[in-house]
Amino acid sequence: MVKFIHCADLHLDSPFKTHSHLSENIYEDVKRSTYESFKSIVNLALQEEVDFIVIAGDVFDHRNRTLKAEVFLKEQFERLKKEQIFVYMCHGNHDPLSDNVTTDWPENVSVFDKNIETYQTITKGGEKIYLHGFSYQDEASYENKLDEYPSSQGEKGLHIGVLHGTYSKSSTKHRYTEFRLEDLNSKLYHYWALGHIHERQQLNDMPPTFYPGNTQGRHFNEMGDKGFLLVEGDEFKLNVEFKPSHYIRFDEVKIETEATTKQEIYDVIQKFKDQVRKQGKAFYRVYLEIDSDEPVPAQDLQQVDEMLKEYEENEKNFVFIESLIVSYKDDDARPLEQEFSQELKADEAVFDQAMNELYLNPKASRFLDNYDDFDKTELINRAEALLKSDLRGDRS
Repeated sequence: MVKFIHCADLHLDSPFKTHSHLSENIYEDVKRSTYESFKSIVNLALQEEVDFIVIAGDVFDHRNRTLKAEVFLKEQFERLKKEQIFVYMCHGNHDPLSDNVTTDWPENVSVFDKNIETYQTITKGGEKIYLHGFSYQDEASYENKLDEYPSSQGEKGLHIGVLHGTYSKSSTKHRYTEFRLEDLNSKLYHYWALGHIHERQQLNDMPPTFYPGNTQGRHFNEMGDKGFLLVEGDEFKLNVEFKPSHYIRFDEVKIETEATTKQEIYDVIQKFKDQVRKQGKAFYRVYLEIDSDEPVPAQDLQQVDEMLKEYEENEKNFVFIESLIVSYKDDDARPLEQEFSQELKADEAVFDQAMNELYLNPKASRFLDNYDDFDKTELINRAEALLKSDLRGDRS
């Protein structure tokens, strides 16, 4: 039997797109999130007494590789060394070998070279394991080295392929070391440990072929639970289980409500936050659909947004509403006129400014009635009808 962890794309010290408007406490949590996520992986490795950990590339974010990240990782590897847990790591497009990697890792850590290498190990239960892989030499590595991976034939034991690359049928724009499943299957390995794609995916059953996704989301393109895979079994069957490791979660939610006052709307969202707070620290994008014919004044919604952010600073598990996006039920059927507040429609200065240019034109003004006599609501309704007619192509 063998038990190991497969993770990838740690991106230690990677910059977050969301930070400039955050309070100091929340921003500190954001900065340490990639560290905390890997620490939780090591914690589980020790708890589960795994044989080894496979890291399939992009441990660092090369533009932000710091001494802090290297010291942290070395400390975590030392924790594993004390319990005789090995680490097999390759470098990907974000942390290529050409970035002058000079860190002296503990002796339980093996790093794949730029050429295909095979490491052998014996598990605590006496199972012989072969791990095959390579590291990127440069950031833009498009070369296909799959032909150089050795076949498992003739070598009895459990074979694991480690590859940081792009599945040929993937829709990602960032294509490195592209591969087909046929290429992987031809090697007759028992497991393929992939990296590079930040979304968890299973590409194949036989053999199990997985992207674990990244260990910590960094923005709203990386939503939901992030983590790693715990793999256990033998050369005949391997069971794969996802384990979350994120320190902060990025997510979105749709909330439907009949609330129309700022206090009611605040209470509705605050109730949602209290419900999800037990799940841990999170950034949310909230789509609020209001069942009302009258729009909520923009200034009220702005106050709600500010209040929702303000009271998260001192929460242990913050639930930060990154954006509040408001819509109304049956939006398409609601007249455009209702989008304008009564205050705006009553503001003569806004109306005068809109009409002045037209009425000051001598060629047009003599054909126009006195706009003081106009019904503003009727004007808006007429404008809406013309716009819809144009969109339908009704006008000749």
